[in-house]
Amino acid sequence: MSGLIAPLSASVVDGQALLDTAIASLVAAVVVTLLACTAIYGFAMAAEMRREDRGGAALAAGALGIAASLAFAAVIVLGIIVMVKG
Repeated sequence: MSGLIAPLSASVVDGQALLDTAIASLVAAVVVTLLACTAIYGFAMAAEMRREDRGGAALAAGALGIAASLAFAAVIVLGIIVMVKG
């Protein structure tokens, strides 16, 4: 009878790995959201600055939008690489 109980009492879930995964996914979600919002904000501000004939501000806002978009794409690619390679 004790032979049947031992396998059932073994830990199936690695709690530390589960906690690490939950924290990493939370951080990734916040970072991806902030990058996407920053990209949208940068492009919207660039459009508004162009309408107001403020070329320098439009250029800076556009650069912010492009940088945030590139960072967003890099984080997505990194996430896919981590998922595929483990």
